Amino acid sequence: MSEALNILKEVFGYPAFRGQQAEVIAHLASGGDCLVLMPTGGGKSLCYQIPALLRNGVAIVVSPLIALMQNQVTALHEIGVRAAVLNSSLSQQEAIQVEQKLLADEFDLLYVAPERLLTARFLNLIARIPIALFAIDEAHCVSQWGHDFRPEYIQLSILHERFPEVPRIALTATADMDTRKEIIERLGLNIAKVFVSSFDRPNIRYQIVDKTNSRSQLLTFIQAEHPGDAGIVYCLSRKKVEETALWLAKQGLSAVAYHAGMSMQQRSLNQEKFLREESIIMVATIAFGMGIDKPDVRFVAHLDLPKSIEGYYQETGRAGRDGQAANAWMAYGLGDVIQQRRMIEESEAQHRFKQVAARKLEAMLSLCETTTCRRTRMLSYFGESIETAGCGNCDICLNPPQVWDATVEVQKAMSCVYRTGQIFGAGHLIDVLRGNLTDRVKEWHHDKISTFGIGKDFPEKTWRAIFRQIVALGLLTPDSEGHGALHLTEASRAVLKGQQNVCLRQQTKIEQLSRKRSGDDLISLDSAERSLWEQLRSWRAKTAKEHGVPAYVIFHDATLHELVRLCPQTEDELSQVTGIGARKLDKYGTYLMEILRDG
Repeated sequence: MSEALNILKEVFGYPAFRGQQAEVIAHLASGGDCLVLMPTGGGKSLCYQIPALLRNGVAIVVSPLIALMQNQVTALHEIGVRAAVLNSSLSQQEAIQVEQKLLADEFDLLYVAPERLLTARFLNLIARIPIALFAIDEAHCVSQWGHDFRPEYIQLSILHERFPEVPRIALTATADMDTRKEIIERLGLNIAKVFVSSFDRPNIRYQIVDKTNSRSQLLTFIQAEHPGDAGIVYCLSRKKVEETALWLAKQGLSAVAYHAGMSMQQRSLNQEKFLREESIIMVATIAFGMGIDKPDVRFVAHLDLPKSIEGYYQETGRAGRDGQAANAWMAYGLGDVIQQRRMIEESEAQHRFKQVAARKLEAMLSLCETTTCRRTRMLSYFGESIETAGCGNCDICLNPPQVWDATVEVQKAMSCVYRTGQIFGAGHLIDVLRGNLTDRVKEWHHDKISTFGIGKDFPEKTWRAIFRQIVALGLLTPDSEGHGALHLTEASRAVLKGQQNVCLRQQTKIEQLSRKRSGDDLISLDSAERSLWEQLRSWRAKTAKEHGVPAYVIFHDATLHELVRLCPQTEDELSQVTGIGARKLDKYGTYLMEILRDG
């Protein structure tokens, strides 16, 4: 491990291993198989990159996304590691050149898509060379019940069958207990050692607000907490993605769109813009993001409810990869609950799949409606507990909601559903409850029924929150025909008969939580230090443009912060800064020393 630690310091520029990295590296480097569950930003890549440099031969890294492969190879080239990609983005001639260099032992790591790896040509090719290890990144893609299922991943057990002596490491940041079992079974990792790090991302603040006008709420959130920051906004539909990106741009923000319906060229252009430039907001469907390693994403926002906690965790985990403070913000309303339930019902999937999807949605709704710490609830879903009663960095902990006995109001709402024939949505039901004499109410003579006006003491906003929570609790369910009509469920019987009480969350009036923004640690800097920070950022941007790489590939923000704080005056002092290894010291040391001495 002394050699591994030396590589960590000299090549990657980090002073010490974090968490279970050292154990994983030692196990894999000695030839053992392993499954590694480590949160985004936890340093998974080092777990196979360092053993790749320690062991004889080339490490074959299976990765599902072309952009992810290219980004990692670019970053490795910056620190002097011999790496390449072999995927469909290469021309035939380029692919042949990579294969020739592979046979000539000119690579330490080769990143390959699963489709390419499974071809007879590629398997025969790597049978001719010494292989250091196989790394299967984003291993949760093997799960048929997951949100990122890739059919090719199921066939990756062939690696063990064809190359039984080569150690394998499967890595993921998202896997509940069922998904872990499926990864082990599908990939033949039955005797592999399992390393499970904490899923906690303490630098991320989780906040879920009641949806009223989601776009305006989003804009207020960005302007209040993230002006000038890079972020990701997730929407469920392609149309909503395009409309939201256009609307944000009209508000003066730098926003681009990404979804599977766009041409590959436009998607690539927008992704490159997001990765290489600063202060860009990416508005996207879940088609975007897996493996995106941009470290300075300061917020992830959801304008629609994710299908599962795994999806929510994976998507929010793209914020704050550099360990600096970040936000996970979501606007959530009754329409989200109805839409997701209806999508499951209307799905042509098998009954078993619908059951799994419904169970995952119930867990997601439970997270949204919880009255206790969101982080605790989310971690418990992954089988992890935290010692403290709350995290102190979610909206529930910072602004605890009040809980009230809403049994009577719930009974009124469900009685109204029953007496109107179970064929109307929440909007009409609320009009009846509040005694609003609309044309539709008069047309159906609902001003004559007993529930007309019995809820006039509560405003529409409160009733919408009540209906949302009733649906989330499974006491009402939307119809399967897509009209939004609400039906009573079997579970509602006990409440209507007075055999079961229902407690609900009161709406919080404070939607934006006061917080120190991620960049506000610069407030404590004097004018000279702030000037130095700006000079370093300007130099980094210029250098990145010259090299044709994203700015973070040159240096992370965390490294620039440390340079400002320590202001090293010799190359020896400079080499002690986190993120500056031997190669980067050699390439950039002179330039940095000039800026630092002037500063």
